[in-house]
Amino acid sequence: MNNSFVQNLVFSLNATIPVFLMMVFGWFMNRLNMLDEHTTKKINQFVFKALLPALLFMDLSTADFKSVWDTKFVVFCFLATTASIIIAFLISLVHKDKTERGEIIQASYRSSAAILGIAFVKNIYGEAVMAGLMIVGTVPLYNIIAVIVLSLTSPDKEKCNKKELFKKTAKDVLTNPIILGIAVGMLWSVLQIPQPVILSKSVSYLGNMATPLSLIALGASFKISDAKGKFKTAFGIAFIKLILFCIIFLPIAVKLGFRSEKLIAILVMLGSATTGSCFVMAKNMNHNGTVTACAVMITTLFSAFTLTMWLFILKTLNFI
Repeated sequence: MNNSFVQNLVFSLNATIPVFLMMVFGWFMNRLNMLDEHTTKKINQFVFKALLPALLFMDLSTADFKSVWDTKFVVFCFLATTASIIIAFLISLVHKDKTERGEIIQASYRSSAAILGIAFVKNIYGEAVMAGLMIVGTVPLYNIIAVIVLSLTSPDKEKCNKKELFKKTAKDVLTNPIILGIAVGMLWSVLQIPQPVILSKSVSYLGNMATPLSLIALGASFKISDAKGKFKTAFGIAFIKLILFCIIFLPIAVKLGFRSEKLIAILVMLGSATTGSCFVMAKNMNHNGTVTACAVMITTLFSAFTLTMWLFILKTLNFI
């Protein structure tokens, strides 16, 4: 029993600690002025627009997609995300400051699905196919709902041209580099197009850089000073994001028969940190952004412990 406990704990720590050590490394690089805000922003753009799409293309294009595709899994991810949004909306109604409700909703449901999802699944299983399928079911919904919620709750509604915002959102979803990387990878796999060695090696070079570089940039973006007096609200968001959704939806996922890579992808979808892009979107849509910034900081910090805990529980119960 003791031996099993230790093995499961080691498995969980091996999955989480390397991921967060990369983030800590990025934070130290920022403190040493080796990664300033401008550089970090450019790295994030490079990872988002080039490296992550290359990684997803690399994993999906070489997979037997007809056997990998799981409609039930994608639909579950979509429905669980939809339910999470509704729960976050209902909880936000308790908050007195109406101008902050949109930020609370977005920060509560929107995960670092692309970066952390890929990092965890790849760290444990060596490929990110299931993370790619999870992204198909969540990321478009993340973006669309974020724009709707933030525009309807904006403190300066008159400054928001809703028609332009919705048009821009539709364009952003359709031209999202990660979605495009997934789509091209799926198409390549379905059509069974052969890959020349030159192409596969070049793409693998890019793809292999994605995870460590994205985590370093995420760590370098971590600024405690951004959390100005909003800790109470942020801790509430962290509980919803890291604990509540997992308590509600993980048992359902297990009951539906999801195991291994699929269950890990679902765990990250439900219980990973709030993505940093929430702050950018909130600011661009005339919100103060302080609640969002604080939520990103708190959830990023505590997810190191909560994700380890969830992995340990799932491993102990032999679900992964």
